[in-house]
Amino acid sequence: MQRDAAARLLGTCRALCRSQDGVPLPLYFEGQTACERKTKDVIGGKMENQAAKTEPVSETAGKTDPSAAGQDQQRPVEEINPFDYPGTERVRIRHLETKQMSQEDIDRVLQLTGQHEAFEILMMYYDCALVEVRTKLEVLNREVGLKKNRNPFESIKSRLKKPVSIYEKLKHRRIPFSVENIEKYLTDVAGLRVICSFIDDIYSIRDSLASQDDVRIIQEKDYIAHPKPNGYRSLHLILEVPIYLMQEKKYMRVELQFRTIAMDFWASVEHKMKYKREIRNAESIVEELRYSADLINQLDRRMLQIRDRIELNEEGDRVMSEWH
Repeated sequence: MQRDAAARLLGTCRALCRSQDGVPLPLYFEGQTACERKTKDVIGGKMENQAAKTEPVSETAGKTDPSAAGQDQQRPVEEINPFDYPGTERVRIRHLETKQMSQEDIDRVLQLTGQHEAFEILMMYYDCALVEVRTKLEVLNREVGLKKNRNPFESIKSRLKKPVSIYEKLKHRRIPFSVENIEKYLTDVAGLRVICSFIDDIYSIRDSLASQDDVRIIQEKDYIAHPKPNGYRSLHLILEVPIYLMQEKKYMRVELQFRTIAMDFWASVEHKMKYKREIRNAESIVEELRYSADLINQLDRRMLQIRDRIELNEEGDRVMSEWH
């Protein structure tokens, strides 16, 4: 009967470790061991403890007592719950993988794996890095405003990726969920989006950041010069910037996206129309969006030419006034 209970428990834990189609679930959490092996250890320990409590066999053990046999058959089998035993946190984490993860689930995983405090500290580091980059951008914005009598930025938006999004991205890449792997493999946990008036402002600010001795540009993707197939345009940078803590200087990664007002308009509308609902004739709509992106790019460059003509006229008027 003990073996029957153990078999039922093992079958349950095997089910927890497999998806609905019977394929073993991948290990998304750092330090996991196979839950089946954990379960066997639990079962073995339970059965050993029960064996130790078994009374010595009496001389009349060979004789059959019908009434006693009936009582044994009616005696309820003690259920073994693997979640009640130490060292089975991995089984519980596996169970979480069988459903859509929520913020509460992520908090539970961090608690079970002893990483909750380390995760909070890491998010604080990323938030400090956002402050550092934002301050650098605001300084450049003020300098350009004084020198050229116009501000290159229309807006600066920052965000920290939500814990659920972090988990899902690591899961998609089949990387174990841990604080160490977040910092090691993800580059967009902290991000800023800078909306500029003109295309040349984007490259001017990029060059200014690159010239700063405490900023490292570790990756650049120029979707303005080389748009994505769907027409998307933007300049993406991955920066490493230092944050100064009480006892150390630590470099953190920040994703920086530059767009013009027109690029941001197209990207926002395209995202809503393409990804937020089911659409028919998707191919023709994608083609229309690509054509619209090309028109917006032409508008961006036309506006840049108009601005250059205005500034050239202003420069000419200034020179003429100096001669007189």
